[in-house]
Amino acid sequence: MNTAHGKGGIKYGMVIDLDKCIGCGACVTACVAENNNTILQDESNKLKSITWLRLYKFDNGKPYPETEICYLPRPCMHCDHHTPCVSVCPATATDYNPEDGIVSQIYTRCIGCRYCVAACPYHARYFNWFDAVWPEGTEECLNPEVSPRMRGCAEKCTFCHHRLMAAKNKAYVEGRREIKEEEYQPACVEVCPTRAITFGNLNNPEHKVAHLKESPYAFRLLERLGTQPKVYYMTQREWVYRKSDNWLDSEWPRLGEGKKEAAKSGGSH
Repeated sequence: MNTAHGKGGIKYGMVIDLDKCIGCGACVTACVAENNNTILQDESNKLKSITWLRLYKFDNGKPYPETEICYLPRPCMHCDHHTPCVSVCPATATDYNPEDGIVSQIYTRCIGCRYCVAACPYHARYFNWFDAVWPEGTEECLNPEVSPRMRGCAEKCTFCHHRLMAAKNKAYVEGRREIKEEEYQPACVEVCPTRAITFGNLNNPEHKVAHLKESPYAFRLLERLGTQPKVYYMTQREWVYRKSDNWLDSEWPRLGEGKKEAAKSGGSH
């Protein structure tokens, strides 16, 4: 087995600690700036605005002083099995890369059918309704590594794939075949002030994410769908974990006990 890749090859993913997230929105802003996301005149229209990394806020439903708040950053989940968006795209504008586990998006192939937008259970895909408009002077702030998208195509989080390409080029120039963990980090991970987001190769035992995803407190959104997202979340608050899926009351006690047993044994739930 290749120790650098780990069992099953390279699969990039992230673990987001919801108990560390303070909802500052730095990850959202960094994503917008890094990937040249367009800004509408009316950003209150969430049906047409574009935010690859959206920050959700929810609570435990209890009145003050028992109220608890949780912030949940939601990028593309980069599903690993029966990827919904890839399965429905008639133009093969989106594809799953088996070499790194990243779900790609080729904007020039997109025909604007929006099948992928409808198929994504995480609402992580967005459709470009308008051509990008950059006020005078702001075009100088665009990232030259990322192409702005045209009207009529779908787009989404790419785990800052251009940074992966830059890291590969650097390794090639230096005569290396492997990329170091710190050489490829998406913008949202790099800017997080509380270090709530950890990124790396989920199959590499030397990467931190490989250990974090095995925590008894780690889970994935809508896990019962079987899409096997490569974005994991962590929390020690049971009510937060319960909101990660549509658990029935009859199911929850059994799952809760299973989680406790996993914690005792040191395995993942």
